[in-house]
Parts: sequence; C-alpha cells; structure tokens
Amino acid sequence: MAERTVVLRNPTGLHARPAERFAREAARFEADITVSKQQQDSSVNAKSVLSVLTLDCRQGDEIMIRAEGEDAVQAVAYLSGLVEEGLGEDVIR
Repeated sequence: MAERTVVLRNPTGLHARPAERFAREAARFEADITVSKQQQDSSVNAKSVLSVLTLDCRQGDEIMIRAEGEDAVQAVAYLSGLVEEGLGEDVIR
C-alpha cells in the first residue's frame, strides 16, 4: 500500500474538469485507488469522477491519495504530482 497527502492548489479544487482529469488518470493504473478529504472519515474510488466530486474538495484542502496493488507506488506518485501541478490549471504557490 502507498499513500500521500497533498494540498489542492488549483483555483477550483476537485470540481468539474480537474475531477474528470484526476479520475481519468487514476483509471490508467491497475491498483485500487481511493481519495479522501482530510478531516473526513470516508474515502471514495479515485477512478470515478462522480465519487471524486462528492468530496467537495476546494483550493487549500488536503487530500489523501491511497493505492493498493501492483502499481500502487507509481499511482500515488503520479497522481500526487498531477495535483501539485494544478490538474491543468494555474496554481497558487
């Protein structure tokens, strides 16, 4: 299992287009991947855009990305980097 906490820096957080990109990229991996908003007890399937949207993650929120499976380490590293880069949007440093 691999996990990492990252801060959402893009203006819209995990809404609409960024959530779709996050889920699409997560689906490229074989590992089971979940994402959760810090301070919440539940995690959701990172490969489902609708599930990701239910977290209501906004700019500045911390999210935990967890993965289990053959490519778990690679999945967490890649998705964490994607979030840190802003999911295709400008970021606040």
